[in-house]
Amino acid sequence: MSAEGRAPARLEETLELLEGLERAERIEALIGLAGRFREVPERLARRPFPAERRVPACESEAYVWSETRADGSLAFHFAVENPQGISAKALAVLLAEGLAGAPAAQIAELPVEIVERAFGRELSMGKSMGLAAMVQFVRREARLLLAEVAAGR
Repeated sequence: MSAEGRAPARLEETLELLEGLERAERIEALIGLAGRFREVPERLARRPFPAERRVPACESEAYVWSETRADGSLAFHFAVENPQGISAKALAVLLAEGLAGAPAAQIAELPVEIVERAFGRELSMGKSMGLAAMVQFVRREARLLLAEVAAGR
């Protein structure tokens, strides 16, 4: 584990499950996750999506939004413009479900290594970089919320 934090418990459980699977089983599980992908609600965003929400380096043209819940935690929403973006959709589901209800401080320190833990080492460098950028975007959103809270907004 790096100097970054540990994944929230719900996400950690899913990562451990994925790590325990053989390659073919893992692929099937990730495809299943991608099948649960739900795009960002229209109340938050509509096409064309704003450039500042686009994840840099993501081959699947992924976008990320965060929403502060009543309890102060964040909810994450995603759009993946590439219909073949199965990995990006699977990661979006992992993040949306696995980070639900987690404290922003923990999300801000989310280890980028979760990408390798979820997908294994078989990903291309480009795909790995794009998925890592999705994690970094989510971390940034949490850090922005923490900065707003610290500033009293």
